[in-house]
Amino acid sequence: MSALTQPQREFLLQVARLAVTSAAEGTAAPNVDTLAAEAGLTLDGALGEHRGAFVTLTTRGQLRGCIGYIEGFKPLAQAVADNGRSAAVGDPRFQSVSPEELSGLDIEVSALTPLANVNSHREIQVGKHGVLLEKNGRQSVFLPQVATEQGWDLSTTLTHLALKAGLGPDDWRQGAVFRVFEAEVF
Repeated sequence: MSALTQPQREFLLQVARLAVTSAAEGTAAPNVDTLAAEAGLTLDGALGEHRGAFVTLTTRGQLRGCIGYIEGFKPLAQAVADNGRSAAVGDPRFQSVSPEELSGLDIEVSALTPLANVNSHREIQVGKHGVLLEKNGRQSVFLPQVATEQGWDLSTTLTHLALKAGLGPDDWRQGAVFRVFEAEVF
């Protein structure tokens, strides 16, 4: 995985904002190839790598939408565009973002590293690792910044992750499989 340069990060934030805006306004999605050409960038290197990516929307510090791909099955720039639209109008926890809300939205992009297996939950580092929990056909995920933002330790994080997966609060303690990833967050 190539680290993103500052111009690439700024470009991805622009892609996310245009994707959110077009979704809220009901217009066509931005074409990432055209946007890259206009920005003088190419969609190779870090922007073209197949990486997982999330777009998180907040209003006055409150979550407004968050959608992403854990695994990299699309080029990063396209994944950001797709997930920006989905965060705006496809997060089932929230009403679609309205055009009137756009000026008050903060947008955060998380570009993920590939998933890695861990042998035990004890290998998970709060604040460094995002976590995917899987058990009994259910799964849930937290980005690396979630636990830190909430002030959670590892046990509390895994309890909330189990609950998010529709499991009992202690179901992470036995039989759960954990995979971790890191993220460039901007």
